[in-house]
Amino acid sequence: MAIKSKNTDGGSSLRSRLQILIPSAIVLAGVAVSALYADLQQQRLSREAARNAVGENLGLIRTKLEANINANIKLLQGMVAVIGTEPYVTQKRFEALASSLLSTPSQIGNIVAAPNLITSFVHPYEDNKSFIGNWILPPPNGEEAVRQLREEGKTIISGPLPLKNGAMGLIITLPVEMTNDDGKRVFWGGLAGVVDVTRLYDDSGLRAPDSPLAITITDDSQQTGNQAVIYGDSHVLTDDPVTMIVDLGNEKWSISAVPKGGWHAMSRPDVLIRSMIAAMSALIAGSVIWVAGLMRERQRNYAALRQREEELRAMSYRLGVALESSRIGVWEMDVGSDHLIWDERLYNLYGLTPDTPITGETWRSMVDPEDVDAIEEGMRQAIENQSSYTGRFRVIRPDGKIVHFRTVGTAFGDQKNKMLLLGVNWDVSADVLLQEELSQAQRETAQRNEELETARQRMEYNSLHDALTGLPNRRYLDQRLEALAAAPDRPEARLTVLHMDLDRFKEINDTLGHGAGDAILRHVAQELQSMVGECDFVARIGGDEFVIVCQGCDISEGYEAMGSNLISAVNRPIVYNGHECRVGASIGIADRIEPELTAEQLLVNADIALYEAKRRGRNRVERFNDQLRARTINIKRTADAILRSLGDDDFIAWYQPQFDARTLAINGVEALARWHHPQKGILAPNAFLETAENLNVVSQIDASILDQALEQLERWKTEGLGIEHVSVNISAQRLFEDKLLDHLAKLDFKPGSLSFELLESISFDDKADAVAESLERIRTRGIAIEIDDFGTGYASILSLIKLSPSRLKIDRQLVAPIITSPAQRKLISSIVDIGRSYGIGIVAEGVETMEHAAILRDLGCQTLQGYALARPMSPDNFIDFARKHALQREDLLRRSA
Repeated sequence: MAIKSKNTDGGSSLRSRLQILIPSAIVLAGVAVSALYADLQQQRLSREAARNAVGENLGLIRTKLEANINANIKLLQGMVAVIGTEPYVTQKRFEALASSLLSTPSQIGNIVAAPNLITSFVHPYEDNKSFIGNWILPPPNGEEAVRQLREEGKTIISGPLPLKNGAMGLIITLPVEMTNDDGKRVFWGGLAGVVDVTRLYDDSGLRAPDSPLAITITDDSQQTGNQAVIYGDSHVLTDDPVTMIVDLGNEKWSISAVPKGGWHAMSRPDVLIRSMIAAMSALIAGSVIWVAGLMRERQRNYAALRQREEELRAMSYRLGVALESSRIGVWEMDVGSDHLIWDERLYNLYGLTPDTPITGETWRSMVDPEDVDAIEEGMRQAIENQSSYTGRFRVIRPDGKIVHFRTVGTAFGDQKNKMLLLGVNWDVSADVLLQEELSQAQRETAQRNEELETARQRMEYNSLHDALTGLPNRRYLDQRLEALAAAPDRPEARLTVLHMDLDRFKEINDTLGHGAGDAILRHVAQELQSMVGECDFVARIGGDEFVIVCQGCDISEGYEAMGSNLISAVNRPIVYNGHECRVGASIGIADRIEPELTAEQLLVNADIALYEAKRRGRNRVERFNDQLRARTINIKRTADAILRSLGDDDFIAWYQPQFDARTLAINGVEALARWHHPQKGILAPNAFLETAENLNVVSQIDASILDQALEQLERWKTEGLGIEHVSVNISAQRLFEDKLLDHLAKLDFKPGSLSFELLESISFDDKADAVAESLERIRTRGIAIEIDDFGTGYASILSLIKLSPSRLKIDRQLVAPIITSPAQRKLISSIVDIGRSYGIGIVAEGVETMEHAAILRDLGCQTLQGYALARPMSPDNFIDFARKHALQREDLLRRSA
């Protein structure tokens, strides 16, 4: 107890000190924050004044810069007007005009004139004669500049660019028009003036030695996304500069400035104000500490009293918590007067309000009549012997709820010789209810055990038989074959297994409903049962799959005849709701000649033979043989190799470029799947696609090719190839996978840079609505949709148009004959017209010769793809090809210019 008291005193002392220290700390913190805020406000005002001053000086410089450039343009416009009236000007006349122009003060040093945009006249002649015959507009963006100059009549400003004399020049190019014989204004060519940038900067005041500003000029018209610094130090841009726009028409410059000494030199802290704030803070702190000492002395006087009160309150609280947590009510009864005293918890247990008057008679009226006598007998004996008693009784509360109570009471006499009873009651209804539930559960368990045994026997039968046809099921088949395989030496253990699968069963289910399908299955079961021997049996092992097991069959018996008879029986039609229903069947047969052949392998052999029957046209019989075994082993090896290659990332993307039909520029790339086989090298899809589809791993290959294609697209951008679009193939099974969208959400690509190619053979007519919904979700990711191999599938034009593809790819089978077949050219022309009317681009595949390319271009195809232009290539070879192709086109454009 002494230790507890000491801890209590320590806690009280700590609270007392905190009551003094916390207000003091708050006051001091408030003063410090106020001082800091005032200092920051002073610095902010100083910074704003500095920025205003810099803005005024910078605005003057920008005005001079724009005025000088506009003045140069005005001078050139005067010469444009003269040449427009003298379109057949000579070099001598041009030099005279140029000399007259340059006599006016300006920053222009050189002038050239270019009829049809080819430089023909220069001034000064000796310095610039090497430019005669060249294209007037410098790269980059020369083609766009020509369009703006010729079609829009815009003034083109280029540069600054390096000049032959080592200086930097700004090239101003104006369009020149003349009046033809019909009196119409036609385009003549261009006039360009070279502005000396150094003189321009000096005349505009940028390089004034007494300027207080550090200035930087950047070109905002670059297409790289970065600001190109054309004057000054780039560090100015990182120091929160004042920036203004210099508008040059097709060019926009940003001119930025900061003080040469930096912004920090413009702000100086006020030492006097800081000193005054510090003195005031010290005065307030001293006053607070003095008052705190007085309050501390007063608190000590109440410490002992508070401690004694806390000890008494804690003891009372613990007693109340103990009674409350145990839900025990306390009562006391005066035996002589029959008066009762209850605590609040007991009132709650009985469902009464605390102001209800309670007597012994009141209590008896609430107790179940069956329990009153037993409880009162226990109380009477306790009073006679002045001892204790226990009991259990039921109480009917005012709300009608029956509560089971257990009670303990003790009789004693007080100092005035009054006999009293003191006891407690607590609610045991949960325990009573639990006991009753346990008894009921025991009775129900016994009854259920009997029902379960009956159900087990019924389930055992159901588990071995098909509920629809009554035939044995797969489990029964496995058990029966296992028993037969355990005795391979018995003659009757010789087995022949026929695995049957119904053809066209799904169409009946889809068109006439499952009721018709069930009728077909019952019909097939009856026919098969009627044809097997007594020692044979038929099992239904799947939806429309049946197995016939023949025991002790003569191996010389004709299997094909036996299977054909079964197929003929199944082919007999039935009538369901007025509709004649007929199905076919494919059968695979396998027999166990070798005794060591297991039942499981026998079923596998029959299944392989069934697969061969379906592959060869359905509604036929095939027997398992060594040839099928070899083919199956080969497929298994291929499947194993595919699964290993998926883990080793052996499926890689090759790339075949697509070309603009008019310019033969690369306008896109198709990513194609290739298998880098460990032994056979690079294999095309026809070597693995069918097996991959059976393994259901095509979606994994598609996902890998997609990731590789996007990675290469970023690489092409880094290499500066100018290729911004790639298309990848997507399989039908992957189109409807939810995880496709999850995978796309994790990819980072620019909307419009990726297309999905879908085979027309997906059968859009059957699934048009589902396909459209899936494609719409893909389009929301910024991915375009293309239809591949168009013209080889069975989808209608309307269903394809409904899907709103961005492009149709005409299959190579339609492209190949166009050189010799006018009808084929007309067909492709019709496809192009349909695509144009719906805003759909046309891509022609299989361009094998340049004659193909020319015909397809004239027919209106926008994009070409084929071996005549480029074959599929590895990533590195494609980059080399793209670079060489770009250089060849640039050389061709220069020669044509």
